[in-house]
Order: sequence, then structure tokens, then C-alpha cells
Amino acid sequence: MTGLVIAHVTVDCAHAADLAAFYAALLDRQVDDGASEHFATIGRSTGAQPVLMFISVPDRTPGKNSIHLDLHTPDVSAGVARAAALGAKPVADFDEYGAVWTTMTDPEGNLFDIGTGEG
Repeated sequence: MTGLVIAHVTVDCAHAADLAAFYAALLDRQVDDGASEHFATIGRSTGAQPVLMFISVPDRTPGKNSIHLDLHTPDVSAGVARAAALGAKPVADFDEYGAVWTTMTDPEGNLFDIGTGEG
């Protein structure tokens, strides 16, 4: 056994503090102190795991991101409405593999899903 654990989920972005603020509002969490346009985290100061880390990069990888966040809620439509009010955009609704979810993009175009967590 290697003892490896997931410490951070890192998102490459154009403006770290702005995107961290979006996810902090969506998840009812706080952006950690010291956030800037280049680097920001959510959860590091509270010990939450995994920490969400946002790093400004000059060139994002084009196309669909292969890793994304799956957010679970008992009320998908309310979660989608909340995300949209914060600046996310719905992409498509799915009902597959015994699960129901909506794929969305955050304000910088990164994909994430909001679903029931069942399936």
C-alpha cells in the first residue's frame, strides 16, 4: 500500500479567485484567505478534504475536460437553478445507469455535473 490520498482537486483557469468564489458560493463554503487572480483554494483552512485548488494558467487544455466534479443533491432542479444563478450554464440532462444528472459549465467553461448521487 502506498498511502496515497487525494489532497487537492486542481482546476486550471484564467482567474483563480473568481472561479474559486463561484465554487465556494455553489458549495456554501469559503474561499481561503490569500486568494489572488493566480491562486486560490477552498477548504485548506478548514481541513476539508479534498481541497479545491484553482491555478491560473496561460493556456488551458482545449476540448472536454476528462476529470470533472460530480455534485450530489436530493433536488437536482434546485441545484441546477442555484448554479445557473451563480453563472453556470446547463449543457445537457441525463438519465442513465440508474442515475439522473445535469451536466453544466462553470463561468470559465469547465464541465461539472449535478445529480442525485443514486445509481
